[in-house]
Amino acid sequence: MTTVRAFLVIAASKNWELHQMDVHNDFLHGDLVEELYMKLPPGYGFLQSYSDYSLFTFTRGGVQINVLIYVDDLIISKNDSAALKTFKTYLNDCFHMKDLSSLIYFLGIEVAHSASGLFLCQRKYTLDITSEAGLLGAKPVSAPIEENHKLGLASGPIFSNPTAYRRLV
Repeated sequence: MTTVRAFLVIAASKNWELHQMDVHNDFLHGDLVEELYMKLPPGYGFLQSYSDYSLFTFTRGGVQINVLIYVDDLIISKNDSAALKTFKTYLNDCFHMKDLSSLIYFLGIEVAHSASGLFLCQRKYTLDITSEAGLLGAKPVSAPIEENHKLGLASGPIFSNPTAYRRLV
C-alpha cells in the first residue's frame, strides 16, 4: 500500500494521467498444481524496482511509463499520451487485457480526479468490511473500551471461524 500511495502522489505531483488495466485470466478461478512463471514481453525494456518488485519503469527519449501490478490489475502512469496509447495496445496484443481507462478504484482505494489533484478515499472499502462483519447497523462509539483497561486472559471458547476474523483485521 505504501508503494500504491507513493505511485499516486508522484503521478499527481507531475500531473500525469493514471490509467487502469485488468488482465483476463483463467488461473485465478481455479487451483494450480504446477508452478507458473511470467516474464515481460520483449519490446519495452522495463526496469523492475528492487524495493517493490511489482513496480516497473520505462524511460526512453523523454517518455516515461510506470506500471504498478497487483495480481491481474495494473495502474499505468505516463507523461506522454501517444506513448500510453501505443503501450496499452501492445499489452492488449501480448495478453488479453481489459482497458478500464482512467483510474477510479484500486485495492480498496477510490480515486477521484480534479483540477487540484487526486482525492483518495476508502469509504467503499470500509463499508464492505463493516457489512461483511454484519455491523452496518451498529452505532459508533468514541472509544470501544475504557481507558487504561488491563486486558485479562481469555477464558471463553475460541473462535469457530478464525479465518473470517483474520480477514477482517
